[in-house]
Amino acid sequence: MTPSLIRGRPRRSRSQISVRVAHALLGVVAAVVWLVLPWMTINDDTPVAGARTSAAAAEDDSSAGDLVLPVAALAVVAALAAYGSVRRIRRTRSRTTRAAPGTTHVGAYPAPATPPPLAGLDDRARAALVDADNQLRAFREELSFAEAGFGREALAPSVGVAGAAESELAAACAIRQRYDEGVPEEAAALAGVVGRCEEAQRRLTEGTESLRTLRALDRDPRAALTVAESRFRELTARTAEADTALVGETVTGYVETAKDSLVTATVHLNETHQALASGRPDEAVQRLRAAESAIARADVLVTAVTRLRETRAEAARLIPPALTGAEAELAPFRGSARPEGETRSRLAHADAVLAAVRQETTSGHPYDPLDVLRRIVHATAPLAGGRSGVLPVAALLVAGESVAAADDCVAVHRDAVGAAPRVLLSQARLTDDLPRADALAREARDLAERDVRLRGHTA
Repeated sequence: MTPSLIRGRPRRSRSQISVRVAHALLGVVAAVVWLVLPWMTINDDTPVAGARTSAAAAEDDSSAGDLVLPVAALAVVAALAAYGSVRRIRRTRSRTTRAAPGTTHVGAYPAPATPPPLAGLDDRARAALVDADNQLRAFREELSFAEAGFGREALAPSVGVAGAAESELAAACAIRQRYDEGVPEEAAALAGVVGRCEEAQRRLTEGTESLRTLRALDRDPRAALTVAESRFRELTARTAEADTALVGETVTGYVETAKDSLVTATVHLNETHQALASGRPDEAVQRLRAAESAIARADVLVTAVTRLRETRAEAARLIPPALTGAEAELAPFRGSARPEGETRSRLAHADAVLAAVRQETTSGHPYDPLDVLRRIVHATAPLAGGRSGVLPVAALLVAGESVAAADDCVAVHRDAVGAAPRVLLSQARLTDDLPRADALAREARDLAERDVRLRGHTA
């Protein structure tokens, strides 16, 4: 018999063995008493006169008396056996009751522990996505400040770290998206999300240490402080220019928020100087990184205002040729053969959208060129066959602005934005279907803004 089988066999406790031995001894004693008792009751004395007259009755009484003790001994043995059996049952129940939660016992072998609740793993996967994405964004911010001081070639390893971490995070987002769409083996999918995010964070942690060693932040952060102050002054000038730029509802409040971020950066830069003057380098590094984050946040906001102004100008230029290209795409469906079914519905919808766009752009009232171009692209995309070269250009412009705007929202409010907008934004970046990328990015921004409202942050 193998050792594993010996270990697996249930062992009798010492108390059980003692009880059984006691039972056996009692049985032996009872049997001996039963056998010896008749000889113990023989009377060697000479019977007196008159004793013979009651011999028959005495013989009957002696036979009945001889049976009393054996029967009593058997009753005692039976009672003790029953008592031992009850004790064994109680001990078995007590061991089952004391078993660890989440386990059951089959014989001597405990069943496997209950797997963790799916809801808990789901929350962990969401948190891992948010943490990994935030760490990647913080790493890229610091990388941009380091590049200003050392050049891109010197930072090639750090750039590679960012790319590898981004790939891991994109894979995690893809797994999460499939899970949300109903992929089987949910626990395995969520575990995959967590694993990918942890790998991304591991790479970023190592990359951050190497990057800060290159920047000499631990030894003397004065050079990095000079770079941050130079970028701060440049951004202050850009913010003043953006304040007079044409803006729309999508960037309402961006300039004001950028100014607030610059004020925050000013405070942290001053605290960095004070910490250096007092000989507190660790605190100086912390304050410097806080200043860099505030400057980067303001940069995102000001860049968004400038980019949107340029994108709208390009969209206004593309509207006339896009209308012409849309008609070229729809012309084959207006031939002699009348389209039926879904094609007919799509054609009717496209005609209605194009008619509304022409009326809106010629009415003399203000309109959003980017929104108009988006409507043209989405209305004709289901019927487009590549006959017009301008529509793909228009679709790229529209999708690019939507992705950038969603990314800006997540970057500025990353402490408030949950996992869902980040997953959608990742999918928008990866898809080759430009109208779909535009739709995903806009949904991502809507969800991000909802998260911001729920957490009390304002743009």
